[in-house]
Amino acid sequence: MDAAPHFPFAATLLYVVGFIAAVTFGSIAWYNSKRPVGWENKDRPDIVPEVKTEENPGIGEPNS
Repeated sequence: MDAAPHFPFAATLLYVVGFIAAVTFGSIAWYNSKRPVGWENKDRPDIVPEVKTEENPGIGEPNS
């Protein structure tokens, strides 16, 4: 008899880590987007980093 487990732990772990990453990056993107109606005057949570946008990204000389 084969004593190896049949449940794919690595695949399940990958799905869980991917879901957490998607929620994290999606939340950061949402907080840095325009505020929905009713949220215009709300403060950004301290844990969410501010992403600075450029008027013409990728055009011109490098910043560094």
